[in-house]
Amino acid sequence: MKMQKTSHDRVRWLCVCAMLMAVNIVMSSFSVPVPGGHLYLNDIIIDTAALLLDPLGAFLVGGIGAFLGDFFFYPTPMFVSLVTRGAQAAVIALLMRRHTKKEELASVPALAVGALIGIVGFTLGRAFVYGTPSAALLKLPYQILMGVGGALIAWLLCWKCGLARAYRNWRGSVE
Repeated sequence: MKMQKTSHDRVRWLCVCAMLMAVNIVMSSFSVPVPGGHLYLNDIIIDTAALLLDPLGAFLVGGIGAFLGDFFFYPTPMFVSLVTRGAQAAVIALLMRRHTKKEELASVPALAVGALIGIVGFTLGRAFVYGTPSAALLKLPYQILMGVGGALIAWLLCWKCGLARAYRNWRGSVE
């Protein structure tokens, strides 16, 4: 039996999405310079949001958050970020919704697919935006590091540090 969502639940959902989107935007301003660009930490936030939220919330945090972060700090790839990060987050969340039991185990392939979407999307997007595949290939090892590192840290935060359990307990406590 499916429970009816109350306005209180919708407000909580909106607040969580807005908070994670803001963190995603802030994380877009911090980077580590590497050959061919920068290494960003917002993959962690995108993957964490995708593990916790529904597909729409994950898309908002991942796609819109990354788009706005790029818009404010480095606008050239902002549309690539919108499509790639939005798809990455939504697919992870969709794959997680299919597995209500054993979420910890189910999140591994979901995060792997999400990392692959991010790596391929940004490699193709970078080749298109900069007009040369060599620019995309130069950044490919760092893109792989970002995708795998973000997925690993998000998995650890959600399942080993208890963030997913705490979020579900908080979400379930209707006042």
